[in-house]
Amino acid sequence: MRSSGAPVSIVTGSSRGIGSAIAEALARDGHRLLLVARSEPQLTERAAALRAIGAEVEVGAVDLR
Repeated sequence: MRSSGAPVSIVTGSSRGIGSAIAEALARDGHRLLLVARSEPQLTERAAALRAIGAEVEVGAVDLR
């Protein structure tokens, strides 16, 4: 992520459900996002949707047990 002065938020469980909703709300509020979830295909799909609304998004498919 380049340094733009916008806040950076890390959202776990962001590929679906409440994590996805939180990521979208933060994106609409101008945050740069690091999305983290176990399902890489769903995570990549969610990131693409957020990028389509202008969000700066990076992803990390990991299991945080």
